[in-house]
Amino acid sequence: MPERLFRIWRGAAAGGSFVEYRIDVDAGMVVLDVLHRIQAKLASDLAVRWNCKAGKCGSCSMEINGRPRLACMTRMNQFSPAETITVQPMKTFPVIKDLVTDVSWNYEQNRRVPPFRPAPRPADGAYRMMQKDVDRIQEFRKCIECYLCQDVCHVLRDQSRKDAFVGPRFMIRLASLEMHPLDTGDRVPVIRRELGSGLCNITRCCTDVCPEQIQITDNGIIPLKERVVDRYYDPLLWLRRKLFRR
Repeated sequence: MPERLFRIWRGAAAGGSFVEYRIDVDAGMVVLDVLHRIQAKLASDLAVRWNCKAGKCGSCSMEINGRPRLACMTRMNQFSPAETITVQPMKTFPVIKDLVTDVSWNYEQNRRVPPFRPAPRPADGAYRMMQKDVDRIQEFRKCIECYLCQDVCHVLRDQSRKDAFVGPRFMIRLASLEMHPLDTGDRVPVIRRELGSGLCNITRCCTDVCPEQIQITDNGIIPLKERVVDRYYDPLLWLRRKLFRR
């Protein structure tokens, strides 16, 4: 069993530092396996959030060698044998303890999203949708709410604009509602004025870290930004509104 060096951030909201651990690693292990072994043998008080260990619950989000990842989906064999593995909590959210962060801000943003408003049922009581419309929004439903996209978002991470932008995860939720063929809600004004679509600079970093390979930027955020532009910044529509007001 080869021995590997891990640098793990230990601490709480008041502060902390990196602590080094040398631990034997078996073939086929993922980072979460190694963290569990460190818990069992070297640091029983190490705090790590996890649940399914199958890349579907989104619980074990953290930063591994500077990149937001799921620990259960990050295989040890992708690192060189001599490479030190640095593990730290997500930077964008407050630390609770060690690798566990407080992601409750995301649930607050979820409550701000205007809910699904279906059209009235037809006379026969059966809703109907074209398959291409179903396929368009199905991608967005794969989100496991790991919040890695929120963690890597420049607006939230570097500019600290949680007061003005809900982040990529909820842009995707808005897109799934806005593009739903049975929805009758109009969220464009809220997307522009309250949820901060204009702050996204479409660097696609959120798409790069998504473990479900959702095309967050191209299929979700950009179409929403286009709807805002069409409504508020199209010169012909602007002129029309001016004429009606007069």
